[in-house]
Amino acid sequence: MSGSYDDSVGVEVSSDSFWEVGNYKRTVKRIDDGHRLCNDLMNCIHERARIEKVYAQQLTEWAKRWKQLVEKGPQYGTVERAWCAFMSEAEKVSELHLEVKGSLMNEDFEKIKNWQKEAFHKQMMGGFKETKEAEDGFRKAQKPWAKKLKEVEAAKKAYHAACKEEKLAISRETNSKADPALNPEQLKKLQDKVERSKQDVLKTKEKYEKSLKELDNATPQYMENMEQVFEQCQQFEEKRLRFFREVLLEVQKHLDLSNVASYKNIYRELEQNIKTADAVEDLRWFRANQGPGMSMNWPQFEEWSADLNRTLSRREKKKASDGVTLTGINQTGEQVSQPNKHSSVSSYEKNQSYPTDWSDEESNNPFSSTDANGDTNPFDEDTPPAMEVRVRALYDYEGQEQDELSFKAGDELTKMENEDEQGWCKGRLDNGQVGLYPANYVEPIQ
Repeated sequence: MSGSYDDSVGVEVSSDSFWEVGNYKRTVKRIDDGHRLCNDLMNCIHERARIEKVYAQQLTEWAKRWKQLVEKGPQYGTVERAWCAFMSEAEKVSELHLEVKGSLMNEDFEKIKNWQKEAFHKQMMGGFKETKEAEDGFRKAQKPWAKKLKEVEAAKKAYHAACKEEKLAISRETNSKADPALNPEQLKKLQDKVERSKQDVLKTKEKYEKSLKELDNATPQYMENMEQVFEQCQQFEEKRLRFFREVLLEVQKHLDLSNVASYKNIYRELEQNIKTADAVEDLRWFRANQGPGMSMNWPQFEEWSADLNRTLSRREKKKASDGVTLTGINQTGEQVSQPNKHSSVSSYEKNQSYPTDWSDEESNNPFSSTDANGDTNPFDEDTPPAMEVRVRALYDYEGQEQDELSFKAGDELTKMENEDEQGWCKGRLDNGQVGLYPANYVEPIQ
């Protein structure tokens, strides 16, 4: 019998099979993983929705800022409209991405959340009902087979121990025959030990084979019961997998703007706006509104009139050459102004300073370079100072030089110096600002 035993048989060989006792826990864990995966998918969609929202906001801010820059810049005409079409495209695309954000959160996110709530039921003591049912089902299916497996393991252990003991007894008996010091009685005991060991091997082997046969007989039922519970878990997982596929397809539809008709229309319209840009048309418009095509109030001889309350100074003539509107006063005291240039001209152009090729004689300009040397400036220290007088503005006046005051009709200020030859006074506003203003725009406060 000793020949049937090998020391290597006692070494446990690990197995990762589903059929091993306790290995069903991976299938049970998949249920808990399914719940966590729902959370992961919701978080994934939530992050994408937040990105869509931020992108939409950035598009809107970009469009607003650049629309202002282009409108205030020097670009004009059809090319300006083509450029601005990009900002219109951004605003419309921004709206679509906000719709994407809304679909992701209001439809996809909520759908997963509701499905998760319906599919997984939390227990009072923690965990999910579905997990416990699967755990109990596998444990119940495995229990009878596991019990018989335990008996087989015990029988195998006893048989292997008996084989080991038999081998040891035979070895002792063989060695004792070569030892002359042993008496026949001791030798007889060793022989009896070998015989008993052989009997134990036979008994344990028979028991081991019997328990193994019982285990083999119980295996088909064990496999059937485990398959049944496993199939239930498969069906539960199949629902989750099919649901995830369905949701991901809906998310794809919400993200795919290429199939949205309005999205295609945005770029069709953008292309049309760009193609309508016409260099010839823009140049024609610029000639008519900013070039030789503009009308001109050519200088003509004018008789002096008492109704003309304001004298045109060299400063104002210079401004007229720069394209600034001159404001006069009619007999009724209302402001009369020339109409502005074409409305599409930006404030960028309005703020530009363009040099002129002509000027009045220096002697007639109270603010020329010679004034700075003290030759003809009526506000130099050698000019006799006037008493400060409180005056009230009769009309609105917008200062057109840095040294001029601006005020509204009805505002009060202090006249610091009397009117000069050109009809200007020096005054101080109540906020402390000092500057020049037309003398005939105010009246003394009685």
